[in-house]
Amino acid sequence: MRVSLRRAETADYDYCAALYFKEMEPTIRELNLDMAEHAARIRQLWVAQEVRIIVLDGAEIGWLQTRPEGDSLFLAQFFVARPFQGRGVGTEVMRHIIREAPDAGLAVKLGVVKSNPAQRLYQRLGFRITHEDERKFYMQREADPMT
Repeated sequence: MRVSLRRAETADYDYCAALYFKEMEPTIRELNLDMAEHAARIRQLWVAQEVRIIVLDGAEIGWLQTRPEGDSLFLAQFFVARPFQGRGVGTEVMRHIIREAPDAGLAVKLGVVKSNPAQRLYQRLGFRITHEDERKFYMQREADPMT
């Protein structure tokens, strides 16, 4: 398995949006969110310079969006297409992000919907819950210069 990340281009938005809504539709329904409002918000928040496309053996299988926020690197979005989940791709990508953050001296932070099983991955990789709201757990992994 060879996972790599490539910088997104503006033209990648359609791919990212399609994968986002395919993977998030059940959650959007569960949380009773307005789909049109949510689509407009995702378009507004998607910034090509912050996005990387996840590539497995030459095929695009997901994407992530990170940005510096204060003393941390914030993982704003992270999606792996369902057929590729459970194969270690998410773990490999997260380890890459964790290794990146110490280079900049930053902790890694994220928010995860409470019903999302990915929170187990984050906990296994050393993230801890810092707080929560009615929909999400907010997690942080401190910068580790030895990672």
